[in-house]
Amino acid sequence: MSNNTMTLETFYSKLVQRAGLRTVDHAAQLSGAVLHTLGFNLSGSVKRQLAKALPDDLARGLTRGWRLIHFRNRNLSLHRFAKDVALHSGNTDPLYAEQATAAVFHLLKQYCDADLTRAVAKDLSPEIRKLWNAA
Repeated sequence: MSNNTMTLETFYSKLVQRAGLRTVDHAAQLSGAVLHTLGFNLSGSVKRQLAKALPDDLARGLTRGWRLIHFRNRNLSLHRFAKDVALHSGNTDPLYAEQATAAVFHLLKQYCDADLTRAVAKDLSPEIRKLWNAA
């Protein structure tokens, strides 16, 4: 069941608690980094579906940025994904980024219905899919 009534402020507050962050600004930066990295690892159709389910500020994080040539790595490791999140969030620890990504995934799934949750999972590489499903 999707939770379209959760405000952005509530999302960030919950992320502060789940990820052990200090401020709402840190939560915004982390969620933006996860969404940015996730956006490069989803097909265009699934990315658009997810963006439609999210509040505008979160959707912009998912759809911002482009690459000249974009080929998704269907076997992207969770460690590489976490390194990208760490790079974009200003944190250099991929192990922490992996845990924080799980917290963001958990909260993102609250905006998704069951069909969208499955579509996102199916579109991800196996290691990232496992984290998405566990979140």
